[in-house]
Amino acid sequence: MNNDTATAAFRALCLDSPHPFVLVNAWDAASARIMEAAGAPAIATTSAGVAWSLGRPDGDALTRAEAAGAVRRIVDAVSVPVSADIEGGYPDSSHGVARTVDAVLDAGAAGINIEDGTLSPTEFAARIADARRTADRAGVALFINARTDVFLRGGRSTAALTAEAIERGRRYVEAGADGVFVPGAAITEIAALSSGIPAPLNVMAGPGSPTTAALGRLGAARVSLGSSVAQAAYALARRAAAEALTAGTFDALIDGEDYGRLNALMRRG
Repeated sequence: MNNDTATAAFRALCLDSPHPFVLVNAWDAASARIMEAAGAPAIATTSAGVAWSLGRPDGDALTRAEAAGAVRRIVDAVSVPVSADIEGGYPDSSHGVARTVDAVLDAGAAGINIEDGTLSPTEFAARIADARRTADRAGVALFINARTDVFLRGGRSTAALTAEAIERGRRYVEAGADGVFVPGAAITEIAALSSGIPAPLNVMAGPGSPTTAALGRLGAARVSLGSSVAQAAYALARRAAAEALTAGTFDALIDGEDYGRLNALMRRG
């Protein structure tokens, strides 16, 4: 799938879907291909999962080249659009975000997810603007999902966090973002966030979350699983190892993917 086709398809999923668009986040080519085979219409990377697969902690520990390399391997492995998690944009210089966007566009990304972390709204809006200018120069209608970590930082009332997330979301959209991601948002605040932010709202889901349909009724347009699938996979590896090394039994492996089916899936293409 070429960039124009992938980008158009991804934008349609993000903007035109009558139901919340679900993104299951992959960390390598194999996990991406498995998700595609399960029916995923697009794949998003998880920077945490990519970092862990390289023996690094999450939190801007990846280099631009490592992040773009993971995107390229995933793009090459699947035939659906891929959105790249670029954390804070890897700005190792005043033009670093632009170089990162160029790198993931060259790798075939149809969208990006970029996060504000501890940045001020002004600083982060400038990074979004850099990303948008870079994509425009390349002639690619890149979908920019701007993540605000207001709820993850916490420390204040839910009402105050919601107000700040809405204000940041508005500024980020003005700077060029196509969607706004508010991980950690209280379920009770999704409707307020959706009505207050003039762009599709992305929320994080996991064990205990309402169903996709229920999140859609609250106002979510996009639902991401984040690093949770990678966490579950690594938890299985830990349980299997602990069981084998202590009890000497192997029941943790019962629900493993069939070897032949998995191997055949990896041979595809």
